[in-house]
Amino acid sequence: MSQINAKVIQTPIYTAQGGPAKNISAEQTLRRTVMCAMLWEDSFYESGLSVADRVKDLAPKCRPEFVAACAYEARTKMKLRHMPLLLVREMARLDTHKHLVKDLLRDVIQRADELTEFMAIYWKDGKTPISAQVKKGLAAAMRKFSAFELAKYNRDKVIKLRDVLFLVHSKPSDAPGDKFTKLERKAGADRKLTDGEQVYLDLVNGTLATPDTWEVALSAGDDKKETFERLMSEKKLGALAFLRNLRNISESGVDVKLVQEYVNNLKTDRVLPFRFIAAARAVPQWEPVIEEAMMKCLEGQETIPGRTVLLVDVSGSMDAPISGKSDMKRLDAAYGLGILLREVCEEIGIFTFSDGVVSVPPRSGFALRDAMHSSQRHASTYLGNAVTSLNASIKYDRLIVITDEQSEDRVPDPLKDAKGYVINVASNKNGVGYGKWMHIDGWSESVIDFIREFESE
Repeated sequence: MSQINAKVIQTPIYTAQGGPAKNISAEQTLRRTVMCAMLWEDSFYESGLSVADRVKDLAPKCRPEFVAACAYEARTKMKLRHMPLLLVREMARLDTHKHLVKDLLRDVIQRADELTEFMAIYWKDGKTPISAQVKKGLAAAMRKFSAFELAKYNRDKVIKLRDVLFLVHSKPSDAPGDKFTKLERKAGADRKLTDGEQVYLDLVNGTLATPDTWEVALSAGDDKKETFERLMSEKKLGALAFLRNLRNISESGVDVKLVQEYVNNLKTDRVLPFRFIAAARAVPQWEPVIEEAMMKCLEGQETIPGRTVLLVDVSGSMDAPISGKSDMKRLDAAYGLGILLREVCEEIGIFTFSDGVVSVPPRSGFALRDAMHSSQRHASTYLGNAVTSLNASIKYDRLIVITDEQSEDRVPDPLKDAKGYVINVASNKNGVGYGKWMHIDGWSESVIDFIREFESE
């Protein structure tokens, strides 16, 4: 006779490197998968398809409020675009989750092209009717965008912005209560069209004014140097677009003095440190200018008190691109967070780990990136050995590990009276940073904000 009150034995699980991983809940697994993933793009250990399938499998097993919160955080704090849309699409399938879709979809769509991207995800497995919640959410999201934003992303794809407008019957925010119909557009109405109605009509008719962007100017065959100089003089290159185009700006022959002047007035407070690292790798000759902009974005950060030990993973898998289509590496994310922590921690000791654990001088800016990168060979992932070594030799208030969690050995707990954080910068299925460790997923500055908030409670 079998016993009901029997001990539950969990099946051991392992990292991709063979080390013992932690068994975690469906909600923890969903969060670690979502916060670091570029949807449908392959990473070092996993295919993009397997990551997407895992999200689809996990969503029904998690509380609807939790899934919604994951989608919102992934878009607003982690700056991910496609993963939040996939989460909303999966919620729309579930009777238990779909009541949250309307408002969530409105909030996570923050660029006009995400309207069409969502519909492409919605119909990825074949065309199906659009649910009422999805229609309401898309209609509300469409009302957020100006004529410029709609024109900028009004691209000739399988699903177009005008298609979404027809599908969801979005009505402009300034439209009166009476229905705006095709008959009124053809025969003429007794009243003048509102500004919002005119924008929608121009979208339908393909008569939206062509936006003045660098993409449009360059695709039209305009001279690159003149185009970038004009856009910079008119302050029409935002911080992220500027950083992503530095190679093009350099190769077109724009004078570095003009670039320096533009950087001096550039608003960089919402740009993440790893973006500057990627830009410096693309245009190393302009590294001093890029570093100046990066350090400016780190100013005014609230101090984290006490003694912090930072341990950064420089193993081989961290040296790989975040995804098959990205030129950014996981090391860029780790180094960016390391540079940020160096500036905000009251007292800090910095170490790297791979085969061994190595002390790194606590330099600032790109000098710290260089010191971490050249500290040792980028090989195996012996996180357990590194933590054991630090626990035996250093007293600290907190130990912060930045890693993809694919350790080859068992990871011990942090010191008894200290706090331990594992910042995970990968979407791999199994990880080690749980138990007595505080586990944080993602590579934006919000993970540092979390540490501050957690310790202030």
